[in-house]
Amino acid sequence: MIDLYTWGTPNGRKVSVMLEECGLPYRVHKINIGEGEQFKPAFLAINPNNRIPAIVDPDGPEGKPLPLFESGAILVYLSAKVGNRFLPATDRGKWIALQWLMFQMGGVGPMFGQAHHFMRAKKDEIPYGSERYGTEAKRLYGVLNKRLLEAAYLADEYSIADIATYPWVARHEWHRVDLAEFPAVKRWYDTIGRRPAVVRGMAIPA
Repeated sequence: MIDLYTWGTPNGRKVSVMLEECGLPYRVHKINIGEGEQFKPAFLAINPNNRIPAIVDPDGPEGKPLPLFESGAILVYLSAKVGNRFLPATDRGKWIALQWLMFQMGGVGPMFGQAHHFMRAKKDEIPYGSERYGTEAKRLYGVLNKRLLEAAYLADEYSIADIATYPWVARHEWHRVDLAEFPAVKRWYDTIGRRPAVVRGMAIPA
């Protein structure tokens, strides 16, 4: 049974969706980041960077428990644990999937997160921040839309790249983005949102 340390954020939901897709048994530990629980010593022993999500796999490599943080690394690890599911079998497909996973980690996550901060979290909105990160968020939606006009998914098939990106796009209203402006993204978003494992994973933690 894998222990998942998480909260209701896009990064947290990447991992719960992946666990559901893989059919791996897991136990949820809520880390309330609004109350600073990510700074408690017990959690810092798992993730010294005080960020959710993190996992502990008691049946890790070499039969030893493995604590693991960074959501992208966790997705790659879980894929390997179940025989490289949700990564294309071909070398070409695998690298395309990893390329789009890195795009999410380096672009979509940080920039959408900044849009959240300036558009929602601040008591008094800072127009410069909202404009800067809102503009960049829309640019990234455009990049996704261009790719999804070419392919059904970010790789040649449903993969960890889609699993990583979907929970961020699920907050499109927080970015003041109308998905009707990005029809290929909307088609992709609606398709993934109908997957039962995605529905279950997006509801974690309850």
